[in-house]
Amino acid sequence: MTRKAANSRGTASVAPPRKGTTLQMVRLVCPDAAQCSLVSESFGLPVLDSDGIRDLHEKLVIDTAAALDEGLGERAMQIHLQRVVGAFVGSAYGAGQFYSRAVSEARDATAKSACDDRNEDVAGPVGFDSAAQRKREFAADMALQAHALRMAAEGAIAAYEQVVGEAWKPFERPVENPGQSVDRKAAELQMAALG
Repeated sequence: MTRKAANSRGTASVAPPRKGTTLQMVRLVCPDAAQCSLVSESFGLPVLDSDGIRDLHEKLVIDTAAALDEGLGERAMQIHLQRVVGAFVGSAYGAGQFYSRAVSEARDATAKSACDDRNEDVAGPVGFDSAAQRKREFAADMALQAHALRMAAEGAIAAYEQVVGEAWKPFERPVENPGQSVDRKAAELQMAALG
């Protein structure tokens, strides 16, 4: 017995597009140059060359486009660079979200260690940092990483605008099947029947 595969694309209704990650979203979760400098100063970490990171990534994407120029048509170049820049932006956004969680954990640990009635957060033997201090230092490291990736994304976006001639915006793919699939509904009914 043969069974024809159902064409799920034919039955999908038009749905609103999935929202992509924008540069504005990255800027909201990643530290800027001033905050990054303050973190570096406060924790004794290296001061990042923000402009250098941005310029290098801008040059990288421009050089990549120049190398591909003969092999790709205008539209293919735009699609390729859309994906490349989207990867930089997505990476920066993920790092920014991770940084935000690290800051929250550091704040919580620091607040707990300030309570005099607790003894579990008291500093250990000489030479060992408290858990709260380790979390603050980890958050500081994540601040530098998130900022570096933000600058890389900003450089890639600037290059996209130079090569393509228009502002970069995230690709928004429509959701193909916003509701549950038939297979999913069938599985739920079968499991309900089993008890």
